Amino acid sequence: MKLLKSENRNVEFKRSWHDDYLKWICAFANTEGGSLYIGVEDNGEVCGVSDSHKLSEDIPNKILSAMGLICDVEVLTDDGKQYIKVSVGKYPFPVSYHGRYYKRSGSTTQEVTGHELDKMILSVQGRTWDSVPVPNVTADDLDNDSVKIFKNKALEHNRLDRESLDVPNDVLLRNLRLYENDYLTKAAVMCFHPDPEKFATCAYIKIGFFADNDADILYQDEIHGSLILQVEKAMDLIYTKYMKALISYEGINRQETFFFPKEAFRELLLNAVIHRDYMRPTPIQIRVYAHKIRIWNIGKMPEEVSVEKLFESHPSEPRNPNIANVFFKAGYVESWGRGYKNIADICAFRKAVLPVPQENSGGLMVECLPSEKYLEAEFGQGRIVAHDTQSNTHEPDNCTEIAQKLPRNCPEIAQKTLLALINNPKASIKALSVETGLSERTIKYHLKLLKDGGFIERVGSDRSGYWSIIDPNKTQQQL
Repeated sequence: MKLLKSENRNVEFKRSWHDDYLKWICAFANTEGGSLYIGVEDNGEVCGVSDSHKLSEDIPNKILSAMGLICDVEVLTDDGKQYIKVSVGKYPFPVSYHGRYYKRSGSTTQEVTGHELDKMILSVQGRTWDSVPVPNVTADDLDNDSVKIFKNKALEHNRLDRESLDVPNDVLLRNLRLYENDYLTKAAVMCFHPDPEKFATCAYIKIGFFADNDADILYQDEIHGSLILQVEKAMDLIYTKYMKALISYEGINRQETFFFPKEAFRELLLNAVIHRDYMRPTPIQIRVYAHKIRIWNIGKMPEEVSVEKLFESHPSEPRNPNIANVFFKAGYVESWGRGYKNIADICAFRKAVLPVPQENSGGLMVECLPSEKYLEAEFGQGRIVAHDTQSNTHEPDNCTEIAQKLPRNCPEIAQKTLLALINNPKASIKALSVETGLSERTIKYHLKLLKDGGFIERVGSDRSGYWSIIDPNKTQQQL
């Protein structure tokens, strides 16, 4: 007969007993508990064991001797076949087998080492990394500017009243649950210490401007300091130095429009800061291009929340709940898993393209692209932007002339291709495809249109040459 269950995180089937299966029992104890069945095929079919009585006596003794655990061992019967069920509870302390630690991941048993072991030890103790106390640091060591920003934000967003904020820093931190007895926690030093990298390697943000699909970095910056200050500095730097705004006017009021909404990117940055795995020595990385921006932070998604469900309603499960609480009390974020819902609402209101999140290299990468409307407006204004390392941005003198010279019947895709070429004349077909979101076949076709129309010409070989944008005053033909 077949058991009405299948192997999963809490169930494992084994045809016969081997002492090596004590690893599975260790893994169950370190995860959520579970049941190990002996005398059952992988498909759940009961095959039975011939020595059930002896095993029912030996297995508990071996478990107790190897790991000090007490587990229930039952002999069950199905169609005259006897099999054994070993029931393992979740233990409140890390359990090792021969000095090694194991855990369940899906229906597999894996050895745990390095920072994963540290996380497992914290997890079985019901703790998170940011709740661990830090010795030899006091409230006097924290950055006063960071604390002031927190107080102003908390008051501005009505998360705390003035009476709660007009207290000494150590009292405020205790009220925020940032003390463990007489020690500040890692959440406190990460959010408010002037140098959080003393407590978490690479706890900073790295920003770079790339010319062509990661091939050439033109300039870069690193943002250090408390997490509170890092967010403020990063947003200011990205939207002044790294991204070019379209300028328009409503009456006498000057309007700035960026290819991705500032409020939405702020939500993405806050998510990266709050959910980053600070046990891994890798900074948050932001890659800016002429027409896209990518943000990546180390740390796998929770098993209960897949990337596909980020824009749907889902429970809030921050990796660093104490850091998240600081940012919540300051009014930076909400506490109910609504970050991506807010991003979707902002993008809908601004008519922007929804960002695309994906799991990448052990972390989460989110790519943000401009809308077609933005690209049309940019081209219509002649605001085709090229970047350099000296002045951050500049506009080629003939950008407006090129835009005006293109005939009215010029295909929109050809315009988009020309725009990408002006930003990066050395771009390959593949790079242009990535930059514009068009197929390589489409790019080749419209490059030919632009070349035949006299707007571009190829200089040098296909491999090492570049596209030259022809002076519009010399252009004679029409597309």
